[in-house]
Amino acid sequence: MALRELSSLEKFLGLKKPNKYSTQGGKKVPVLQNNNGPALIGLVTIASHLVREAKRPELLGDRAERRAVVQQWLEHRVTRLDNCSKEEVKVILKDLNQYLEDKVYLAGNVFTLADILMYYGIHHIVMELAVQEKERYLNITRWFDHIQHYPGVRHHLPPVAVLRNRVYPSGHH
Repeated sequence: MALRELSSLEKFLGLKKPNKYSTQGGKKVPVLQNNNGPALIGLVTIASHLVREAKRPELLGDRAERRAVVQQWLEHRVTRLDNCSKEEVKVILKDLNQYLEDKVYLAGNVFTLADILMYYGIHHIVMELAVQEKERYLNITRWFDHIQHYPGVRHHLPPVAVLRNRVYPSGHH
């Protein structure tokens, strides 16, 4: 899965020359063979490298506080969301839904790498949610729908249907 995410991220960033990836270990940790130096290991490390390579530093945060928030969500993705149990999913969704209550994006009002990688990581979970569950997690559903329609992000993932009349109050489409 991580290899597809990195490939989609490359396309989103407009990187012309696709990189060569492999995986290591039982958890299939992505590895980027770098011609100019040592191999880069891990989803967040490689994704951050790709953002810098594409000269899109704003995706990592435009000031120290926002960079810290972006880094926090990237870490959250690989330490809490990836490979979590069904019981943990409910806690993660509850916490994320509460966090997004007054935010457009994970780092406030600015789209970042955290939104992309959290979207990729949570896609399979949101896809399996029943309509009632999507309504219970309205802030996640709103954020998720916004990210899936952000130009160039979705690439390898199918769209997830969202009932806009419940997610978006009338007049805010």
